[in-house]
Amino acid sequence: MARGVSQINPRLSILRSHPFFIDLDAKALDQLCQYVSFRKFKRGATVFVRGDPGNSLFVVVSGAVKMSVASSEGRSAILNLVTKGEVFGEIALLDGLARTADAIAHTNCELIVIDRRDFFPFIESQPMLAMKFIHLLCARLRWTSEQVEHVILQDLPARLANLLIGLASKHEPSDVGRPFIVTQQEIGEMVGVTRESINKQLRAWSLKGWIRLEPGSIAILKPKALAAVAEAEPATLDASGRPLKV
Repeated sequence: MARGVSQINPRLSILRSHPFFIDLDAKALDQLCQYVSFRKFKRGATVFVRGDPGNSLFVVVSGAVKMSVASSEGRSAILNLVTKGEVFGEIALLDGLARTADAIAHTNCELIVIDRRDFFPFIESQPMLAMKFIHLLCARLRWTSEQVEHVILQDLPARLANLLIGLASKHEPSDVGRPFIVTQQEIGEMVGVTRESINKQLRAWSLKGWIRLEPGSIAILKPKALAAVAEAEPATLDASGRPLKV
């Protein structure tokens, strides 16, 4: 008996187990897999740039992709790091307009690519899948609102702690202490401050044993301590970003 496409290529297992596609029946999943192509990018390579046509959807098979924007003066801001199993490129794919950010390979990575011309007719035949993409867009909007709130209402220690907790959450719960790849310059571009300010705060936490700094990466050793900083009101933090005892 001939096997479906999704049964042949083990790299497609990420689609079979993905929350978006797990409810598809075998026939629909095999149809979707026929539209899939794979692309590998070396670290620093461009996946797409802001203004490119939104003609495809991406799913990360391995590695990570950095979503960022840059000003005409050369300043840049990192919006997100997309890791294994996550989807990106859906906004321009769905509305047919230009890409809203640059996508750069943060590490060596492999991506599933699904062309808009194939995906649109498919999603029209799968209303539950369409609803999941609506939920994804709502989640993106909520996440963006939270980031704006953090920038406006939180001081640096709380913003930085929130960011590190978010980056660490992309790993398995048992991976406490495992370093994740991110530079201090990139962290600064995520929270909107200078690398020097980031370095000062990270070194303070490193001396307390909360984190471990490694070249080009960080490991969280005391997630509860960082969570306390992330949740504290600015007035309850001391100069090093540690909650004051009241």
